[in-house]
Amino acid sequence: MQRILSSQLNHHVGATVRIAGWVHRRRLLKSVAFLIVRDAAGLAQVVVTDAAVRAAVESLPEETVVEVTGTVVANATAPARVELADPAVRPLGPPAVPPPFDLYRPVLTATLPTQLDHAPTALRHPTRSAALRISAAAVAGFRAALDARGFVEIHTPKVVASSTESGANVFALDWFGRPAYLAQSPQFYKQLMVGVFERVYEVGPVFRAEPHDTVRHLAQYTSLDVELGFVADHRDVMAVLRETLAGMLAEVAVRAGGALATLDLALPEVPAEIPAVHFTEALKIAGAPADEPDLAPAHERALGEWARREHGSDFLFVTGYPMAKRPFYTHPDPARPAYSNGFDLLFRGMELVTGGQRLHRHEDYLAALAARGEPVEPYAGYVDAFRHGMPPHGGFAIGLERFVARLTGAANVREVTAFPRDLHRLTP
Repeated sequence: MQRILSSQLNHHVGATVRIAGWVHRRRLLKSVAFLIVRDAAGLAQVVVTDAAVRAAVESLPEETVVEVTGTVVANATAPARVELADPAVRPLGPPAVPPPFDLYRPVLTATLPTQLDHAPTALRHPTRSAALRISAAAVAGFRAALDARGFVEIHTPKVVASSTESGANVFALDWFGRPAYLAQSPQFYKQLMVGVFERVYEVGPVFRAEPHDTVRHLAQYTSLDVELGFVADHRDVMAVLRETLAGMLAEVAVRAGGALATLDLALPEVPAEIPAVHFTEALKIAGAPADEPDLAPAHERALGEWARREHGSDFLFVTGYPMAKRPFYTHPDPARPAYSNGFDLLFRGMELVTGGQRLHRHEDYLAALAARGEPVEPYAGYVDAFRHGMPPHGGFAIGLERFVARLTGAANVREVTAFPRDLHRLTP
């Protein structure tokens, strides 16, 4: 008899079926026992009245893996409105050692450090696994939205020879006796691949050796990177980002409806045109000094509240960041060279995306490096490609874990990360 999932039981009322999963909970009443079995699709209720089967169920602690064969019976009060009656219960392994928290409770009450210490079991809780299902659906939507627009998925090195991409610190490692570093970003490679495919994207890990111990930073996170050629300026990039976000949320709605229900979430709408303010105007809205070189988290929160109040939007573009705060490859605003053709996208008052137009002329790269007192040699393999013809281009990067955290309302990005890596955590 082929195994079916709990979500398929309502299609088999009156039939004898086989399910398998984990003992989620046992309710041992005087005249009847209820066994709740959890599988990848949800929960199934098993009604036990036979004394021998009841004795077997009593000996199976929570999280023991079992197989159940029984008859599907309609019951409006049971999960999915059906349950299994007259069951045969067979363990598929030894009795489990219960984890240090109750997975059957609606809310996982253990502290976050305890959950992270015991991640392999904590992630089984429906609320924790729901966030990861949303994450998976968002990535699927990211790929689908870009595939539909002629983008090609690429895979770039995560070990590089020099630590040159950004101001972030890097993780050094030994590469057969030579120094090497974990990549902070696929930025250089995705720009170079514009010269091959014109439109590219990547889903992959990036590494930042920053000593940030905050609820929004990880030392390793998943970056959703995009780069596209033949743009007029950064606004073309912003338009693609808008379509990508809409595609991601649409796919979450389709693929992760059950996870959204588990977390009682409603998805935000992406406006047909996301509101945008220039950096100088953003400072005024946030009540920041006019000479502030960047937006602090408090400024971002104020801007998020303003966008919701004035535009009914959870999203806000801030454009024209000062060139001094942007990487050397950023294209300046031709009308205001002290400001960039770069942008951030705020989602519910937190920076989610950084992007913009890049330089595309070889001589502009030489000038930009010279202006910052940087030697060309460490960037030679990257800069040299621009001698051979590159179109005007730009791109962006979305932090996946931060996106899911804002979407689910998680207070800490680690709540939506399976096995987070940060300043203190390298296991499990």
